[in-house]
Amino acid sequence: MDLSARISAHFEASAQLKLALAELLAGPIAQSAQMIVDAILNEKKVLSCGNGAGAANAQYFSSRMLGHYEMERPGLASIALSADSTTITAIANLGNFDQAYAKQVQALGQSGDILLAISTSGNSESILNAIRAAKERNMKVIAFSSGDGGKVMELLEDQDIHLGVPHENAARVQEVYILILHCLCDAIDCLLLGVE
Repeated sequence: MDLSARISAHFEASAQLKLALAELLAGPIAQSAQMIVDAILNEKKVLSCGNGAGAANAQYFSSRMLGHYEMERPGLASIALSADSTTITAIANLGNFDQAYAKQVQALGQSGDILLAISTSGNSESILNAIRAAKERNMKVIAFSSGDGGKVMELLEDQDIHLGVPHENAARVQEVYILILHCLCDAIDCLLLGVE
């Protein structure tokens, strides 16, 4: 296969997966947007976390909340827990990276806040511990994972939302995550600004 054909195949695989998941994910994304808007209107916030590409996604989402997505609006309360490298490395330096987000949730999270947790495997201990900490703080959870959902599924309760991408290729999953985040940001703006 020549390089151009290989690249085209990536585009096709990504597009096919996204189209296949539209019906599965549209409802949960809409529910997630409503959950976030309800929290924001009640003066609550969204804490987001992830590892690797998930950390970048968490920061990207928070930046869209605090700034704007496609329409100008006031900033919305959101904190990307992965953005504070000093805090994360201080916790990790003590041999506790699996607590890097949980400790922040325990300190910053309040009842009614939302944790947006991104774990491609669904099995990352730092993400699982963040979800456990959120439950202790009476927070709702929006969890991203792939495949069968992993251990994340064992921690979610009825009021929580799972945005699952049932696929095994990490690159394809991350591409869907970005689309989910864009849809989520757009839906939040629609709910807040009355966009048709």
